[in-house]
Amino acid sequence: MIDIFNAFYHGKRVLVTGHTGFKGSWLSIWLHELGAEVIGVSQDPFSERDNFMLSGIGKKIKADIRADIRDGERMKEIFREYQPEIVFHLAAQPLVRLSYEIPVDTYQTNVMGTINILEAIRLADSVKVGIMITTDKCYENKEQIWGYRENEPMGGYDPYSSSKGAAEIAIASWRNSFFNPVRYEKHGKSIASVRAGNVIGGGDWALDRIIPDCIKALEAGRAIDIRSPKAIRPWQHVLEPLSGYMTLAQKMWNEPTKYCEGWNFGPKAESISTVWEVATKVIENYGSGELRDLSDPDALHEAKLLMLDISKAKFLLGWEPRMDINRTVELTVDWYKRYRRERVYDVCVGQIEEYLEK
Repeated sequence: MIDIFNAFYHGKRVLVTGHTGFKGSWLSIWLHELGAEVIGVSQDPFSERDNFMLSGIGKKIKADIRADIRDGERMKEIFREYQPEIVFHLAAQPLVRLSYEIPVDTYQTNVMGTINILEAIRLADSVKVGIMITTDKCYENKEQIWGYRENEPMGGYDPYSSSKGAAEIAIASWRNSFFNPVRYEKHGKSIASVRAGNVIGGGDWALDRIIPDCIKALEAGRAIDIRSPKAIRPWQHVLEPLSGYMTLAQKMWNEPTKYCEGWNFGPKAESISTVWEVATKVIENYGSGELRDLSDPDALHEAKLLMLDISKAKFLLGWEPRMDINRTVELTVDWYKRYRRERVYDVCVGQIEEYLEK
């Protein structure tokens, strides 16, 4: 494994909430390959075909724990038992359309769940760094043509987006109240929030996401139904933001009072494309398929235009995306073409290696 982190993660105790999810499973694989002691805390994976299940990463890491982040006392117990040094908090209800059906559960998970993790961090002397993952949808979206910067207002039209905006406000409050960098010598903790764009990659089978919808249709020999063909999104491969989160955690460990704030991790400007364009690239890489426009003027509201400004990460962290939209879709489809006949863990590690070689 190419180690751009120079053995930083080797031997570190790293707790990942949401490790059975799409991004969490990839992060757990990467950290495990770097020699970290990974403690995974999550509910059951979405399906038997998820990257977590097929890769077998749950059997490789130090601890594979089933628990609900809404249970604050259970979170504190886990932190006391495993004494993590670094925390990546990814667990969430991550779907916009589902949030219209379960708005209260969405808020309980995304807001109170995040607060429970912040409280567990506050009470655990072992934790030095906390990376709280939210979303690009946490910003008050004005459908503007330029990217949102980290200091712009939080908001959200739908329950999912607004819950993430509320989580960002809670994170900022806990940082000011309990983890203030001015008083670092007293609490010894560095907390940051991170926001990424529309993340795609192998092993995601969630509902109402363009890549899983494409693959399910292609495998079934059906046309791919496109709900919002003109919606513009900042598409990025899952390894892009994960490399940003891991870079940030290392920087925070080394200089804890300098980087404890909000950060955007988005794609290159040319990777900001419409849903229809991305689905077309999926078909090109898969080798078959057709698209069907199912636009519905009465559909539930979803943002049509959303972009991130990543200048801060580029200039202050030295991080920037490595892949364009073509390579992003190519690597994503490659996983889905190989998962039935190859060892998925090896496919994932191979894609991480390939990503790092660019």
